[in-house]
Amino acid sequence: MDTPICDFVREYAEKDSVRLHMPGHKGVDALGCERLDITEISGADVLYHANGIIKRSEENAAKLFGTAKTIYSCEGSSLSIRAMLYLIKLYAVSNGKAPLILSARNAHKTFVTAAAVLDIDVQWLYSKETGIVSCKPDISELENRISELSPTAVYITSPDYIGNIADIEAISEVCRRHGVILAVDNAHGAYLKFLNKPQHPIDLGADICCDSAHKTLPALTGAGYLHISKKAPEMFKTQAQNAMSLFASTSPSYLIMQSLDMTNKLISDGIFEKAEQLFLRLGELKSTLIEHGFELCGDEPAKLSVMPKSYGYTGDELSDILYENNIVCEFSDPDFCVLMFSPCTLEDDISKLESVLLTLPRRQPKLNTSPRLNRLETAIPMNKAVMLPSVEIDVSDAVGRISASATVACPPAIPIAVCGERIDSSAVECFKYYGIKSCLIVDDKFIK
Repeated sequence: MDTPICDFVREYAEKDSVRLHMPGHKGVDALGCERLDITEISGADVLYHANGIIKRSEENAAKLFGTAKTIYSCEGSSLSIRAMLYLIKLYAVSNGKAPLILSARNAHKTFVTAAAVLDIDVQWLYSKETGIVSCKPDISELENRISELSPTAVYITSPDYIGNIADIEAISEVCRRHGVILAVDNAHGAYLKFLNKPQHPIDLGADICCDSAHKTLPALTGAGYLHISKKAPEMFKTQAQNAMSLFASTSPSYLIMQSLDMTNKLISDGIFEKAEQLFLRLGELKSTLIEHGFELCGDEPAKLSVMPKSYGYTGDELSDILYENNIVCEFSDPDFCVLMFSPCTLEDDISKLESVLLTLPRRQPKLNTSPRLNRLETAIPMNKAVMLPSVEIDVSDAVGRISASATVACPPAIPIAVCGERIDSSAVECFKYYGIKSCLIVDDKFIK
């Protein structure tokens, strides 16, 4: 597969031109990458108005992912999520309806803030799990809520931060029966397209989804995609670039775009043939850890999520032990320690991880569990909450107050209290459990 963006930038760098354009480093190396860092000079095309090398590269990506349209993001999945919500609102308005999204409660902070700014009504789907990270919707409840609310779209986060994969195929069938758009935050699952049996949301029936290429593919941080399915409403395809440009920087990173361009070639050249063997090795490690007494969770083949309390450690303690052994995890909290793998992971890295975990002395189990968050009352609309002045207070003083932001730690960037919701004692307990000491609440003087 060709690499039109990489080819153009390298040819330009080799000319050693006098750079009287941005960026200010003028191609002079300090970090080592400056010669390849350009802006929208003649021939470099324009992201979100692409008709040259960027368009050709995006068409390559669309072929790999099997989409009607794939657009690059240089601002991760966050930009693509904002664009998805804008397209959903546009679709609702074009059909003479107010936009309403039925979303799993473990949505990323960006979803909440985008819905608030775009003034989209959100109704939440909850699950039986404790904690805030996971939310596997019950299919029968989903269908009942769709019948009750007639939403414009259903929004699911899959895979979630600890590796749980929702039944996208079943969810998409329900949405299709009711004429509802299915949007998926697939930030952690770009690689799912390239397994022997693809599990990517677009393959399983989603209309639109975002991927973070940098999370599981060999791309630079900030690299992402907006994918439009071949069965999505036509306006999604025609308005997608406009939707991205509405929220995006006008100075996208050509380093990130080159990494997306090169990722196309690496995938087409067979990088995932090697990865399949790696994922098998990771599967063997999971089996070994279970036999050794560790408790694991999640369905993802490229993620290892350990729940170490039954082995006598918190997730944070296990993360610290791994760090002392020069192994750095993706995420930890009191309950989980999450490690992510990709086609670039070495089998020796898995063996080193295995050695550390299997030599860890077993302790008395930690019996405390994460607190359960109640279904919080919506006191004022999200849009109103984020547009009113706010004050920061200690979480101990927050009961009864109205949240002014998506109060969250990142990772996993999943809100406990959504803007506009009234904070109760269960939310305060969750704040404290996850180490959140203060929160923004709407200034009472401005609530009428």
